[in-house]
Amino acid sequence: MSKPLSESQNKSLGDSISENDLYSRVASHLASGSEVRQEHLLAHWDRLTEAQRQQFGEQILGIDFEILDREIRSGLSKQNEVQVDWSALAMRAESPDAVRLVDSSSEILQRADEEGARALSAGKVAMILVAGGQGTRLGFDQPKGMFPIGPVSGRTLFQMHVDTLLGAMRTFGSSIPLLIMTGPSTDKPTREYFAKHSNLGLGAEDLKFFEQGTMPAFDSRTGRILMDTPSSIALSPDGHGGVLRALEKNGLLDWAKERGIEQFFYAQIDNPLVRACDPRLIGLHRVAGSQVSTQVVPKRFATERVGNVVKVDGRTQIIEYSDLPEPAAVQTLADGSLKLWAGNIAVHVFDVAFLAACCGSSDALPFHRAKKAVSYVDERGEHCVPKEPNAIKLERFVFDLLPAAERTLVVEVRPSEAFAPVKNASGSPTDTPETSRQAISDLHRQWLEQSGVRVAQGVQVEIHPMWGWDASEVQGKLISDRRSDVPLVIESDTYFT
Repeated sequence: MSKPLSESQNKSLGDSISENDLYSRVASHLASGSEVRQEHLLAHWDRLTEAQRQQFGEQILGIDFEILDREIRSGLSKQNEVQVDWSALAMRAESPDAVRLVDSSSEILQRADEEGARALSAGKVAMILVAGGQGTRLGFDQPKGMFPIGPVSGRTLFQMHVDTLLGAMRTFGSSIPLLIMTGPSTDKPTREYFAKHSNLGLGAEDLKFFEQGTMPAFDSRTGRILMDTPSSIALSPDGHGGVLRALEKNGLLDWAKERGIEQFFYAQIDNPLVRACDPRLIGLHRVAGSQVSTQVVPKRFATERVGNVVKVDGRTQIIEYSDLPEPAAVQTLADGSLKLWAGNIAVHVFDVAFLAACCGSSDALPFHRAKKAVSYVDERGEHCVPKEPNAIKLERFVFDLLPAAERTLVVEVRPSEAFAPVKNASGSPTDTPETSRQAISDLHRQWLEQSGVRVAQGVQVEIHPMWGWDASEVQGKLISDRRSDVPLVIESDTYFT
């Protein structure tokens, strides 16, 4: 949530100043910035240490009350209003305009592959990896990116993504920067992990970290900001849509422009099957003149718990599964296939110029409000644990950029080649470490078998991207290395590197 402090604010917090001066600055910021009075935040000031005051003062001075007040006023005024009629909207929804696997001509795909390869070779693409979450749902108390997922090697999610990106760099003979968005709780351990492991092979000039923003939680009745402790505000991450503001805040949009980067390839840490900087997706995006492009997979069934990529009133957008009424979800076309078939897998391509333009629009990425039970410290210093939802948390979703774009593109991929997320703990019905590892092994087994290699049943296979970046490279390598017509048979777990 916090925006860059002014030079005078930074000076006041960085230098030795009087406590009265700091208090005056903080009190003035509270009084002048908010229509909803927030002076209660200073109720415990007299009891704080000097270090606590400095840190707490920085938190308060970092609040952008222009943004927050708008959301508080809107949230309070809409408590009793009817929200979006998702049923009516979903019934108007149509299948998105998409590049489908079944009807795409080889000529179009070849042109896209060539254009994507040219853009990557020319250094016009960088990758954004969203990695702000902890592995809590996996029973893993570290950043999720450090979770081991390689079916044979045990490589971490971070390693899987970086190795695939390094494979792309080798394939296209260029430098492809990686921008990793961390969260408040994962930033320090993530940086330490990369430093300890020599940046996983990336050059320092090709690796940038930037931290996701936060937003204060506020009381749903009064609009007053809640305090987590007497010296800290109750903050929560501002969602994966916070990537736009975080890029701007850290100067990365200007950096991209100066470096000649025209597109960002966007992916999330929990999907190790992402083909980093997929040249076909990038090429299709560029050939179509799209501002935002997104990969999708066919839904396995009507009510699958994935976002639904649709077209409503001529605009591409995503309807979350929780907002899609069943009568709309089960609609079919004349051939019996699902009308709303496209499942979001959180792989996108964004034009840098489009993102820069969106930074100047308050409507491009709206906040979504979620009513939650948030523990807080009251003005008497007592810790309060609500039994029912008492607060509003604010977050943004990156896919809300789709309807903001004039030109979008939806591209279908096979789930077996692009989507094996690690979301749930072992034993859950779907998206577990076991299902993800098996998907990786199955894809690499397929690459080998397409090359004439026979893999025994039950054998786990893993191919390192620096050995074989895709099926065609694996095939070429195996054919060129084969010394006889004797078939190659793999009968034990194998890790190609």
